[in-house]
Amino acid sequence: MRVALGVEYDGSAFRGWQAQDGERTVQAELERALSVVADAPVRVVCAGRTDAGVHATAQVVHFDTEARRSPRSWVLGANVNLPPDVGVRWAREVPEAFHARFSATARRYRYVILNRMDRPALARGRVAWVHRPLDAARMAEAAAHLVGEHDFSAFRAVACQARHPVRELRELTVRRAGDLVILEAEANAFLHHMVRNIAGVLIDIGRGKRPPSWAREVLEGRDRTRGGFTAPPEGLYLVAVRYPAHFGIPEPDLGAGCTVC
Repeated sequence: MRVALGVEYDGSAFRGWQAQDGERTVQAELERALSVVADAPVRVVCAGRTDAGVHATAQVVHFDTEARRSPRSWVLGANVNLPPDVGVRWAREVPEAFHARFSATARRYRYVILNRMDRPALARGRVAWVHRPLDAARMAEAAAHLVGEHDFSAFRAVACQARHPVRELRELTVRRAGDLVILEAEANAFLHHMVRNIAGVLIDIGRGKRPPSWAREVLEGRDRTRGGFTAPPEGLYLVAVRYPAHFGIPEPDLGAGCTVC
């Protein structure tokens, strides 16, 4: 049968999602734990591979197995065998037509910036830190230029392996909550480093180094070298993956899991 899981993790101590020889990764830890529960090797497929240092509150994976376990047993059994920085939140048996990556209709990321003079201690590794004042209103004005279906070549990593750079950015908002500046981005799919590169452009605009219209100039230029810096991974969270309702995948709780946002 095919099983889907909801997974959360603190990416601080991982070399990213994807299994790599000799490296600690989320995929490797999850497969090891599930293989114990299934009493057989398990290989998982995720909705979106995250980089080193990036977190998730609502990653979705699927795997195929001949082991018959209840959803409760998959959750409890996996969590007993997982390290403290990874947790399975739910399990569902799903039809074979379900695919964690290809069945997804949208993904949502949150980028959290601690904007104060002093560096973080308790939130270290879980927020990006910008000590110079940021104007969230200017950042929000700039973000509006990027919403819609565009060629996001200027915001993709050089090593990005996507077949084409066109994505539909359905939402990009910026809000301030005390010392935090929070970006929310939802799209049908994202390019490698796309959210972090967008965050880099918006941070420069928020600091007053560039006008809000610069975001559109970067977008239309389609040149990564003109797109500013790549914001650090610590502030990035995968907070939602959306699927057609008939698959029965739980709707993500956008307020859950992120202790700083």
